[in-house]
Amino acid sequence: VVLASGWVMFGMHDDAKILAVAVASALAALVGALLLVRWILRPLERLRAASARLAGGELSARASESGPRELLELGGSFNEMAASLERLFDARRQLVAWASHDLRTPLASLRAMVEALEDGLATQDEYLPAIREQLETLSVLVDDLFELARIDAGALTLELHDAQLGELVSSCLRALDAEARARNIRLAAQLDPADPTVRIAPEKIERVLLNLLTNAVRHTPSDGAVSVVVQPDSDHVVVAVEDTGAGLTPTAARRMFERFWRDDEARTRTTGGAGLGLAIAKGLVQAHGGAMWAENRSSGGARIAFTLPLADAPS
Repeated sequence: VVLASGWVMFGMHDDAKILAVAVASALAALVGALLLVRWILRPLERLRAASARLAGGELSARASESGPRELLELGGSFNEMAASLERLFDARRQLVAWASHDLRTPLASLRAMVEALEDGLATQDEYLPAIREQLETLSVLVDDLFELARIDAGALTLELHDAQLGELVSSCLRALDAEARARNIRLAAQLDPADPTVRIAPEKIERVLLNLLTNAVRHTPSDGAVSVVVQPDSDHVVVAVEDTGAGLTPTAARRMFERFWRDDEARTRTTGGAGLGLAIAKGLVQAHGGAMWAENRSSGGARIAFTLPLADAPS
């Protein structure tokens, strides 16, 4: 009989041989078990340590992706979660920084005007319109931040109704008619004759359309045109706002839905707001179960489109 140590037993009684083999087998099994436990526990300990660092605020903490397949998958899932948290907190920090900047500008203007009034350097009639304008800017920004917070938290309440898009589109075009006329821009709609019924919160989709139309009008040159095109598909409808402007740069097409982002070449303070409108519009569409994207038209100009579910589409 050969033992685990490699010795060969001769001249031993059968009982002694059996005992020796049993002891050797037990020792070999124990050593194997210890090695296996160590192989399993080492990545678990690393995962525990990474969890503790993450809980302590170290968002760059990552687990070692090693060990058995199950632990390998667990480590990969943990790292994906940690990476998502890091991106989320980075976005929060940027949001606070950008919001502080955009709030500071109208507040500084208001403070300067109030001080001028106190010092008798201007009359109320001179500054009241400007004060109202700055207060409106603050009100819009705060409302936008609250809307974004509700979207991020998944706490957005949608009162869904069956509605026809035709009247909603026409209403939005009427609201932008005066501004478009002042810029010598033609507004048009290409609606489906069947006027499909969609399941939406009308006031939210109205906000989306007004935002897209306002952006299109303000970035289309004089004598240009802005159109709303509605095209039904199998279980949804595609709504697109198209213009005859200069189109989108690759950077703008990629980043225009990021909150607080403004194209330095086109979306300046003179033509845009705080840079929240498109981010909110996309969030509202996604809350309806739709998608939004931006692209350039083959004939020139930009096209921003989104989808909405048809009222009779399967859930």
